[in-house]
Order: sequence, then C-alpha cells, then structure tokens
Amino acid sequence: MSDQEAPVKAGELYDVSIQSVGGKGDGIAKVRGFVLFVANTKKGDYVKVKITKVLTNAGFAEVVEKLVRPTRESKFATMSAEEFHEPEDDLSEKYEESEDFGEELDDED
Repeated sequence: MSDQEAPVKAGELYDVSIQSVGGKGDGIAKVRGFVLFVANTKKGDYVKVKITKVLTNAGFAEVVEKLVRPTRESKFATMSAEEFHEPEDDLSEKYEESEDFGEELDDED
C-alpha cells in the first residue's frame, strides 16, 4: 500500500473486529486491508473506532464505543438428533414407474 493512498482518513468512524494484539499491547484491526492499531482493546473485541492518525502503512484509532457483535445466521440447516434419526417418508408412494420416458421428444419429428 506504500504507493497508494490509505483507504481511511483521520476523523472517520468504523466498526471493526480486533483480530490480534501487537507487541505493545494495542489491538490490531483491518479496514479494507489497512492495518489499524487500537489502544485498550483485546483480541475478539468488536468496537466502533475513530481514526486518529494515518501513516503510510498503518493507522491509529481510539475506541468510541464497545459494540455487540451481530449474530450471523448459519448457512447450514440445523436439526436435532431425533430429527436426524427419523426415517424419511417412503418416496416410492409419490412417484410411479413409467416406461414412456422421453417419448414426447420422439413425437416432435
């Protein structure tokens, strides 16, 4: 990012997740790949920060507000153990065998 302008500016507000802690104890977050050092935070914190200083490769921010991490909906279906072990309906009752599969295509010629 040394040749590009930083994607953040001093005074801007962002909601960030603290991903790790640096050697001096500041929390480390990223905004569009740009590293921010945030004092008085720990790994896993979710906070609203105000950018205080922007350097070439990193920036500094202060906590404005501690936030509650939004819950994410699972993209997978959930079911209980009982539901998992219930036998499925017999599908053979819903479908019947037919021997005319594909015949409608032959009729078009």
